[in-house]
Amino acid sequence: MITDKTYNQNDQYFFTEFKNISKELLPWLENLAWEYRCRIEKKEWKSKYNNYVIYDYEPFCSDGFEINITLASRQGEYLNFVRYLYENKVRTIGYLKTCLAL
Repeated sequence: MITDKTYNQNDQYFFTEFKNISKELLPWLENLAWEYRCRIEKKEWKSKYNNYVIYDYEPFCSDGFEINITLASRQGEYLNFVRYLYENKVRTIGYLKTCLAL
């Protein structure tokens, strides 16, 4: 599931937060952000079981963690396009998984 939050800070940067990103899609999303002039403000691994356990690096055993990324850009259109591409990719992967299950 993806949840994004867009807000404007000091009229200079726009931020979008992607929550619970798949580990397999993480390198693709990072390359996409770089390609569309977005920078990674925050990348964290948050435990699904303990709310107070948050790492800013990948833990040794990353099972049981959800990955959250916050992207920043001076133009909100770049962030909207990255979100659009990400949502389409997740939707396509879900569709292909249902096709395999049939």
